[in-house]
Amino acid sequence: MIGKFATAMAVTLLILTSLLTARGSAQTTPADQPAAAAPTAPTPDAQTPAAPATAAQQPAAQPNNNQEPADEESISRRKKRARDYKNWNYNIGVGANVDSGATKTFVRGGGVGGTFGVARNANKYLGLRADFIFADLPLRDSTLQLAQASGGASSYLLALTLDPIINVPVTKVYSAYVLFGGGFYHRGGSLHDDTTVPGSGCNPFWTWWGACSSLAIPLNGSFVSSNQNEFGYNVGAGVARKMPSGVEIYAEYRLMHGSANNTTTDIRPITIGVRW
Repeated sequence: MIGKFATAMAVTLLILTSLLTARGSAQTTPADQPAAAAPTAPTPDAQTPAAPATAAQQPAAQPNNNQEPADEESISRRKKRARDYKNWNYNIGVGANVDSGATKTFVRGGGVGGTFGVARNANKYLGLRADFIFADLPLRDSTLQLAQASGGASSYLLALTLDPIINVPVTKVYSAYVLFGGGFYHRGGSLHDDTTVPGSGCNPFWTWWGACSSLAIPLNGSFVSSNQNEFGYNVGAGVARKMPSGVEIYAEYRLMHGSANNTTTDIRPITIGVRW
């Protein structure tokens, strides 16, 4: 009986041991097996290939940036091409007259003169200039004897001229110019204490003075005053020197001629002045 009982106990222990061993193996196997990797979301690094596409699009936007230097260059060129002349010029000057022709016979040289002018320039070379000119025409002593004007006399010329002007830049500082055109001249004067008898015969002075419309001077005594209007021409040239302030100092020489009713007026004014 004891032997059977021992045998039964041994069999029972063996079964229990087998069951426990099988159970322990079932519990340890899931722990020993590596866990299945769960699917993970792609990392940002995996998406980086999209960046080259963006980079590839950048050159398309670069032309807009390149336009800015081009615009700046065009602006700078326009500034460089700014006009190197003034639309308007003004001049004022004083000087003396050198007489010629018939005027030289009755008028002594050295009379004071003056001018004021304005010019409209089409470009740095061509323009149109208008001048108002005054010239004193002092009579010679021999002329006063012909006129029998013991108290002296006054004589003058007023002129308006309109001339095309050609400017010739020589350097950045020096320039020259020539002008030519037409003009309107008014020559006037008066004799003081004149003792000429009205109706007397004409002489060369009275003809030049404009008092003789016939063979004798007027009987009404109007011959003591002279007022003559003439049309004529003038030609001139000058040189100019630009000062640091931009104002120019100029020297000018002109030849002026007017005529009407068989009388003439000829002067050659020399002028020194400024223009701006």
